[in-house]
Amino acid sequence: MSNEFSESGQPIYRHTERTREFEFAVENEAALTAISKHVEQHIGPIDYVLHEIISDLIHLDILVVNPSKERNYYTFVTCGMSNLPMTVPEGAEDYKFAELMICLPADWKVSQESFDIEENYWPIRWLKTLARLPHEYETWLYWGHTVPNGDPAQPFAANTSFSGMILSFPTVVEEVNSFFTLRLADDRDVHFLGLIPLYKEEMDLKLKSGAEVLFEKLEKAGVNEIVNIKRKNTAKKGFLFF
Repeated sequence: MSNEFSESGQPIYRHTERTREFEFAVENEAALTAISKHVEQHIGPIDYVLHEIISDLIHLDILVVNPSKERNYYTFVTCGMSNLPMTVPEGAEDYKFAELMICLPADWKVSQESFDIEENYWPIRWLKTLARLPHEYETWLYWGHTVPNGDPAQPFAANTSFSGMILSFPTVVEEVNSFFTLRLADDRDVHFLGLIPLYKEEMDLKLKSGAEVLFEKLEKAGVNEIVNIKRKNTAKKGFLFF
Protein backbone atom coordinates (compact mmCIF):
# COMPACT_ATOMS: atom_id res chain seq x y z
CA MET A 1 0.00 0.00 0.00
CA SER A 2 1.08 3.60 -0.61
CA ASN A 3 0.60 6.50 1.79
CA GLU A 4 1.77 9.01 -0.84
CA PHE A 5 -0.47 10.40 -3.56
CA SER A 6 0.00 12.62 -6.60
CA GLU A 7 -1.97 15.85 -7.15
CA SER A 8 -4.30 13.87 -9.41
CA GLY A 9 -5.08 11.50 -6.53
CA GLN A 10 -3.15 8.48 -7.76
CA PRO A 11 -0.88 6.52 -5.38
CA ILE A 12 2.88 6.92 -5.68
CA TYR A 13 5.04 3.88 -4.93
CA ARG A 14 8.73 4.21 -4.08
CA HIS A 15 10.63 0.97 -4.51
CA THR A 16 13.47 0.27 -2.12
CA GLU A 17 16.50 -1.85 -2.95
CA ARG A 18 15.60 -5.50 -3.48
CA THR A 19 16.43 -7.80 -0.57
CA ARG A 20 15.24 -11.19 -1.88
CA GLU A 21 17.88 -13.59 -3.12
CA PHE A 22 18.43 -14.79 -6.70
CA GLU A 23 15.73 -17.27 -7.75
CA PHE A 24 16.63 -19.36 -10.79
CA ALA A 25 13.85 -19.55 -13.41
CA VAL A 26 13.34 -21.71 -16.49
CA GLU A 27 11.48 -21.08 -19.72
CA ASN A 28 7.76 -21.88 -19.95
CA GLU A 29 7.70 -23.54 -23.38
CA ALA A 30 3.91 -23.72 -23.59
CA ALA A 31 3.58 -20.01 -22.88
CA LEU A 32 6.36 -19.19 -25.36
CA THR A 33 4.53 -21.11 -28.08
CA ALA A 34 1.17 -19.47 -27.33
CA ILE A 35 2.53 -15.93 -27.03
CA SER A 36 4.64 -16.33 -30.18
CA LYS A 37 1.58 -17.48 -32.13
CA HIS A 38 -0.39 -14.51 -30.76
CA VAL A 39 2.31 -12.04 -31.81
CA GLU A 40 2.58 -13.51 -35.30
CA GLN A 41 -1.19 -13.42 -35.73
CA HIS A 42 -1.52 -9.74 -34.81
CA ILE A 43 1.86 -8.18 -35.67
CA GLY A 44 3.90 -10.33 -38.03
CA PRO A 45 6.41 -13.19 -38.32
CA ILE A 46 8.91 -13.39 -35.48
CA ASP A 47 12.36 -13.08 -37.02
CA TYR A 48 14.34 -14.07 -33.94
CA VAL A 49 14.19 -14.31 -30.16
CA LEU A 50 16.54 -12.70 -27.66
CA HIS A 51 16.92 -15.58 -25.19
CA GLU A 52 18.20 -15.21 -21.66
CA ILE A 53 21.02 -17.52 -20.61
CA ILE A 54 20.55 -17.28 -16.84
CA SER A 55 17.23 -16.03 -15.48
CA ASP A 56 16.20 -14.62 -12.11
CA LEU A 57 12.54 -14.92 -10.97
CA ILE A 58 11.24 -15.25 -14.54
CA HIS A 59 12.83 -16.50 -17.76
CA LEU A 60 12.39 -13.45 -19.96
CA ASP A 61 12.67 -13.72 -23.73
CA ILE A 62 12.20 -10.87 -26.21
CA LEU A 63 10.34 -11.69 -29.43
CA VAL A 64 11.52 -9.56 -32.35
CA VAL A 65 9.49 -8.73 -35.46
CA ASN A 66 11.58 -6.99 -38.11
CA PRO A 67 10.31 -4.03 -40.19
CA SER A 68 8.02 -4.87 -43.09
CA LYS A 69 6.20 -2.99 -45.85
CA GLU A 70 3.10 -2.85 -43.65
CA ARG A 71 4.96 -1.97 -40.44
CA ASN A 72 8.19 -0.10 -41.11
CA TYR A 73 9.58 -0.50 -37.59
CA TYR A 74 10.93 -3.15 -35.24
CA THR A 75 8.57 -4.60 -32.66
CA PHE A 76 9.89 -6.09 -29.41
CA VAL A 77 7.51 -8.10 -27.20
CA THR A 78 8.37 -9.70 -23.86
CA CYS A 79 7.62 -13.35 -23.20
CA GLY A 80 7.96 -14.51 -19.62
CA MET A 81 6.69 -11.62 -17.54
CA SER A 82 3.37 -13.47 -17.30
CA ASN A 83 5.02 -16.62 -15.94
CA LEU A 84 4.30 -15.23 -12.47
CA PRO A 85 1.32 -13.20 -11.23
CA MET A 86 1.82 -9.59 -10.27
CA THR A 87 0.80 -8.36 -6.82
CA VAL A 88 -2.34 -6.44 -7.79
CA PRO A 89 -4.60 -4.36 -5.52
CA GLU A 90 -8.10 -5.46 -4.61
CA GLY A 91 -10.39 -5.20 -7.62
CA ALA A 92 -7.62 -5.72 -10.20
CA GLU A 93 -7.41 -9.51 -9.92
CA ASP A 94 -8.17 -9.89 -13.65
CA TYR A 95 -4.93 -8.08 -14.52
CA LYS A 96 -2.34 -10.18 -12.68
CA PHE A 97 -0.58 -11.36 -15.85
CA ALA A 98 1.01 -9.08 -18.42
CA GLU A 99 3.55 -8.77 -21.20
CA LEU A 100 5.07 -5.57 -22.60
CA MET A 101 6.01 -4.23 -26.03
CA ILE A 102 7.93 -1.34 -27.57
CA CYS A 103 8.79 -0.42 -31.16
CA LEU A 104 11.91 1.09 -32.73
CA PRO A 105 12.19 2.87 -36.10
CA ALA A 106 13.55 0.89 -39.03
CA ASP A 107 16.85 2.82 -39.02
CA TRP A 108 17.55 2.04 -35.34
CA LYS A 109 20.80 0.11 -34.86
CA VAL A 110 19.64 -3.37 -33.89
CA SER A 111 22.37 -5.96 -33.45
CA GLN A 112 24.30 -7.64 -30.65
CA GLU A 113 27.23 -5.33 -31.31
CA SER A 114 25.02 -2.23 -31.44
CA PHE A 115 23.34 -3.19 -28.18
CA ASP A 116 26.69 -2.91 -26.42
CA ILE A 117 26.17 0.84 -26.76
CA GLU A 118 23.62 2.24 -24.31
CA GLU A 119 22.30 4.81 -26.80
CA ASN A 120 21.02 1.85 -28.85
CA TYR A 121 20.09 -0.51 -26.04
CA TRP A 122 18.14 1.60 -23.54
CA PRO A 123 14.65 0.84 -24.94
CA ILE A 124 15.33 -2.90 -24.68
CA ARG A 125 16.93 -2.52 -21.26
CA TRP A 126 13.80 -0.79 -20.02
CA LEU A 127 11.52 -3.33 -21.63
CA LYS A 128 13.31 -6.01 -19.61
CA THR A 129 13.57 -3.86 -16.47
CA LEU A 130 9.86 -3.15 -16.34
CA ALA A 131 8.95 -6.76 -17.11
CA ARG A 132 10.83 -7.79 -13.97
CA LEU A 133 9.88 -4.85 -11.75
CA PRO A 134 6.50 -6.20 -10.49
CA HIS A 135 8.08 -9.51 -9.48
CA GLU A 136 11.14 -7.99 -7.85
CA TYR A 137 9.18 -5.49 -5.75
CA GLU A 138 5.84 -7.34 -5.33
CA THR A 139 3.87 -4.65 -7.15
CA TRP A 140 2.04 -4.37 -10.49
CA LEU A 141 2.01 -2.45 -13.78
CA TYR A 142 -1.00 -1.41 -15.84
CA TRP A 143 -2.34 1.29 -18.16
CA GLY A 144 -1.37 4.80 -17.10
CA HIS A 145 1.37 3.75 -14.69
CA THR A 146 4.58 5.77 -15.05
CA VAL A 147 8.05 4.69 -13.96
CA PRO A 148 10.87 7.27 -13.79
CA ASN A 149 14.52 6.53 -14.39
CA GLY A 150 15.63 7.19 -10.84
CA ASP A 151 14.55 9.72 -8.23
CA PRO A 152 15.01 12.39 -9.43
CA ALA A 153 14.53 11.08 -12.96
CA GLN A 154 17.58 11.08 -15.25
CA PRO A 155 17.78 10.67 -19.06
CA PHE A 156 17.97 7.07 -20.24
CA ALA A 157 21.06 7.72 -22.35
CA ALA A 158 23.18 10.47 -23.91
CA ASN A 159 21.10 10.54 -27.11
CA THR A 160 17.77 11.36 -25.46
CA SER A 161 16.10 13.51 -22.80
CA PHE A 162 13.46 10.85 -22.13
CA SER A 163 13.62 9.92 -18.45
CA GLY A 164 10.58 7.74 -17.78
CA MET A 165 8.05 5.33 -19.26
CA ILE A 166 4.27 5.20 -19.30
CA LEU A 167 2.26 2.05 -19.97
CA SER A 168 -0.43 2.30 -22.62
CA PHE A 169 -2.89 0.18 -24.53
CA PRO A 170 -1.16 -0.87 -27.78
CA THR A 171 -2.04 1.49 -30.63
CA VAL A 172 0.15 0.12 -33.44
CA VAL A 173 -1.93 -3.08 -33.66
CA GLU A 174 -5.03 -2.93 -35.84
CA GLU A 175 -7.20 -5.30 -33.76
CA VAL A 176 -6.35 -3.81 -30.38
CA ASN A 177 -9.07 -5.58 -28.39
CA SER A 178 -8.22 -9.07 -29.62
CA PHE A 179 -4.49 -8.44 -29.23
CA PHE A 180 -4.78 -6.95 -25.73
CA THR A 181 -5.88 -10.21 -24.07
CA LEU A 182 -4.58 -13.73 -24.67
CA ARG A 183 -6.20 -16.65 -22.86
CA LEU A 184 -3.62 -19.36 -22.22
CA ALA A 185 -4.40 -23.07 -21.97
CA ASP A 186 -4.18 -22.91 -18.16
CA ASP A 187 -6.92 -20.21 -18.15
CA ARG A 188 -4.55 -17.33 -17.45
CA ASP A 189 -5.53 -14.08 -19.18
CA VAL A 190 -2.37 -12.30 -20.32
CA HIS A 191 -2.69 -8.60 -21.16
CA PHE A 192 -0.32 -6.85 -23.57
CA LEU A 193 0.70 -3.26 -22.80
CA GLY A 194 2.84 -0.81 -24.74
CA LEU A 195 5.66 1.36 -23.44
CA ILE A 196 5.98 5.04 -24.38
CA PRO A 197 9.10 6.99 -23.31
CA LEU A 198 8.34 10.32 -21.62
CA TYR A 199 10.06 13.59 -20.84
CA LYS A 200 10.22 14.67 -17.20
CA GLU A 201 7.64 17.40 -17.80
CA GLU A 202 5.22 14.84 -19.24
CA MET A 203 5.59 12.64 -16.17
CA ASP A 204 5.01 15.70 -13.97
CA LEU A 205 1.86 16.52 -15.97
CA LYS A 206 0.54 13.01 -15.43
CA LEU A 207 1.14 13.24 -11.68
CA LYS A 208 -0.57 16.63 -11.52
CA SER A 209 -3.50 16.17 -13.89
CA GLY A 210 -3.86 12.43 -14.47
CA ALA A 211 -3.03 9.94 -17.21
CA GLU A 212 -6.06 10.87 -19.34
CA VAL A 213 -4.84 14.45 -19.77
CA LEU A 214 -1.36 13.30 -20.78
CA PHE A 215 -2.64 10.64 -23.18
CA GLU A 216 -4.85 13.24 -24.87
CA LYS A 217 -1.79 15.37 -25.55
CA LEU A 218 0.26 12.38 -26.73
CA GLU A 219 -2.51 11.23 -29.06
CA LYS A 220 -2.93 14.68 -30.60
CA ALA A 221 0.82 14.78 -31.22
CA GLY A 222 0.77 11.33 -32.85
CA VAL A 223 2.91 9.74 -30.13
CA ASN A 224 2.71 5.96 -29.76
CA GLU A 225 4.91 2.96 -28.92
CA ILE A 226 7.28 3.68 -31.83
CA VAL A 227 10.21 5.46 -30.16
CA ASN A 228 10.99 8.86 -31.67
CA ILE A 229 13.89 10.49 -29.85
CA LYS A 230 13.34 13.71 -31.81
CA ARG A 231 9.68 14.22 -30.95
CA LYS A 232 8.47 17.37 -29.25
CA ASN A 233 7.81 17.55 -25.52
CA THR A 234 4.00 17.73 -25.32
CA ALA A 235 4.01 19.13 -21.77
CA LYS A 236 6.29 22.10 -22.34
CA LYS A 237 4.76 25.54 -22.34
CA GLY A 238 4.25 26.87 -25.83
CA PHE A 239 3.74 23.44 -27.42
CA LEU A 240 1.06 23.82 -30.08
CA PHE A 241 -0.81 21.45 -32.36
CA PHE A 242 -1.24 22.31 -36.02
